[in-house]
Amino acid sequence: QIGGGIAGDFPICVVPMLHQDLGRQGVPLWGYFCQISDSTTSYGSYSGAVPNEKITWGKLGVDTPKFVIESDATIVAPLIFAWVLGW
Repeated sequence: QIGGGIAGDFPICVVPMLHQDLGRQGVPLWGYFCQISDSTTSYGSYSGAVPNEKITWGKLGVDTPKFVIESDATIVAPLIFAWVLGW
């Protein structure tokens, strides 16, 4: 998840949407979660909700690896993508 708010959280909302809105059964939860945001994380904060709070929303499982990088995503995301892609 890059950034916070509705735009940052929208892609991860697909899993609960498939479960709750479309009634699909057996849809797996996300297998990995990393959030890059300069928003301060706190419970109840939409932009900076801690990853464990997403468990209660049906987006992540208890055992899902969860990481938070508190920094400017426009700087950090390209660096992470370059490392992952081996550039």
